[in-house]
Amino acid sequence: MSLDLYSKVEHLLGIQESTKYLHTLYTEVLYNYEIKTLLDVGCGRGDLMQTFDKYDIECEGIDLSSLMVQKAQAKGLKVEHKSICEVNKQYDAIVAVFDVLNFIHPNELNDFLSCVHDSLNEEGIFVFDINTLHGFSNVADGTMMAEEGNMFLCVDALFENNQLDTKFTLFTEEDSRYTKEQATLSQYFHSLQIFKKLKDFKVVKSAYLDMYDTKDKALIVLKKA
Repeated sequence: MSLDLYSKVEHLLGIQESTKYLHTLYTEVLYNYEIKTLLDVGCGRGDLMQTFDKYDIECEGIDLSSLMVQKAQAKGLKVEHKSICEVNKQYDAIVAVFDVLNFIHPNELNDFLSCVHDSLNEEGIFVFDINTLHGFSNVADGTMMAEEGNMFLCVDALFENNQLDTKFTLFTEEDSRYTKEQATLSQYFHSLQIFKKLKDFKVVKSAYLDMYDTKDKALIVLKKA
């Protein structure tokens, strides 16, 4: 349910320009590979899938938010409500855009990556971005508020012990009465060294990104070994 609440308030978070920047960056990265089939993990509304459609790439998506899946399907996109470990086919490339891996608990990361490996064709690539320690502690940590129409959102994020807990509180006005929805999402810091030590993947690209501050995010490209 917390992911569904996030999907309701995502447009209030001011991340539209950052999302467009990442979509452009992913497009540039994948342009250097022969990609015919692609899976977008955590695809949201499917905006990146629509971008790849222009390049004649067969795109499919999965997301754990039922609301996001409904919005993507309404666009005519091939999107399902499932996890990567429920996927039973292989692709030339898999992408996970805008902190998807940061939502995976460290104890579950190896299983996730194993399922990604199983879902890639030989020498397939996995492209994703993660928050750096600086990004978590100096950018994500803090409080923000946003308001639009009959919606008022308060976001309170605290980063401690390599874990960011973000509480979303949404007030919605209807007929002069307010309803309140609240949920907390947790994200986790993953060091770049974790991915460099993987036996089933080879790191073919890693670069720091300046999204909201200096080196607050990193882009990583893994190739199936």
